[in-house]
Amino acid sequence: MKAFFSMNTLVMIYAVVVLVAIATWIVPGGEYKREVRDGRTLVVPGSFSPAPHEPQGIGAILTAPVKGFVQAAHIIAFVFIIGGAFSVVQKTGAIAVGVQRVAYAFARKPNLKKYFIPVTMVLFSLGGTIFGMSEETMPFVLIFIPLAISLGYDSLVGTAIPFLGAAAGFAGATLNPFTVGIAQGIAELPLYSGLEYRIVIWVISTASIITFVMLYAARIRADPTRSLVYELDRARRESFRPEEHARADFSLSQRLVIATFIISLGILVYGILQYKWFINEIAGLFLGLGIVCGILGRLSPDEFTDSFKAGARDMMGVAFIIGCARALLIIANDGKVMDTLLHGLAALIANLHPILAAQVMFFTHGVINFFVHSGSGQAALTMPIMAPLADVVGISRQTAVLAFQFGDGWINPILPTSGVTMGVLGLAGISWEKWFKWMLPVQIYFLVLALVLLIPPFLFHYH
Repeated sequence: MKAFFSMNTLVMIYAVVVLVAIATWIVPGGEYKREVRDGRTLVVPGSFSPAPHEPQGIGAILTAPVKGFVQAAHIIAFVFIIGGAFSVVQKTGAIAVGVQRVAYAFARKPNLKKYFIPVTMVLFSLGGTIFGMSEETMPFVLIFIPLAISLGYDSLVGTAIPFLGAAAGFAGATLNPFTVGIAQGIAELPLYSGLEYRIVIWVISTASIITFVMLYAARIRADPTRSLVYELDRARRESFRPEEHARADFSLSQRLVIATFIISLGILVYGILQYKWFINEIAGLFLGLGIVCGILGRLSPDEFTDSFKAGARDMMGVAFIIGCARALLIIANDGKVMDTLLHGLAALIANLHPILAAQVMFFTHGVINFFVHSGSGQAALTMPIMAPLADVVGISRQTAVLAFQFGDGWINPILPTSGVTMGVLGLAGISWEKWFKWMLPVQIYFLVLALVLLIPPFLFHYH
């Protein structure tokens, strides 16, 4: 069972490709009529009719991923360039040093300590909402645990600041290219459309997690024995000497990199809102960002190219997942069973109110997330089904993307099958059982919050 839960995402998706190919020999064929509206190919509700199925064999299973790569080439190129550009920015050390400097500045000044948790968590939340910061939080756990203990808190607070801060931003993603960007691209929505409501969600998500951590931190500071990790931290207080951690230097070049990064985000938002930029323009902007930051960060040509290639290489798994997920769609469409599947899913929720249907989508994504932890992988796997399903049941595709965003983001931090979650807890020395007990109240809160936040999109026709 453990081996099944830890199954590689790519293997799991390709196994689904094989299962769909087998299904084309068994499931009756069917088709919906489709129409092009505002540049998007939409399913016409109520137009389903039976059609002869076309069984897909070994040849289709082997060639479908190749076709998937071709069809999803623009999304894959986008992911490669984004990954390379962010790797260059990280190579300059500007982001890591900037966060570390802010943390130590608050830790050293007693009159600013009350702002330590909210300010640092907002920084990590910005990383989550803008560029999908997740695995990158792991090194910061080792920095923030001694800082939190030195301020009278515990290891749970030190772990939560980077990990849950980024998770709140990830769940309330505004510009995250690896979740919202890919999901909207597959759903044929303008990239980063619906930004205004997602900003509201990000504010609510971030404020909620900060409030939770601050209330807990206040209780622990008043009575350290109430901590679930009290015995662990008692030993750590003797070995940790936060004052011995040297303050990282923040060079002029790194300051310029941070400034360039912020300016680029402003240009990104302006280009999307004013000129309706799509994948090509946004990828070009980030390529330019990477080049400029490489120059400002004084990276040699070898350092720049090695960093860019390393970042793009880290996206290789995502690229294969996107290609295989598109292969699934190709086989299902060629075998005439995709629309049969949509018709069956629509029948299950057809009698539900659109708000409830959106909430069922959220729960569906939450279940899938237990097995597929990659946000980009889940988007590539589910959105080809959820986007047209939204057309059939009367939900906007933007709402379907939002249901995916919630199901992928707000559930991850508690999953024992998540490599990032277990890696963070391993570094922190905290057992999953204690983390689960501590996280359960906030997890229930975010579950209810997701259901509530899926109501307004129906009321104001979120597109």
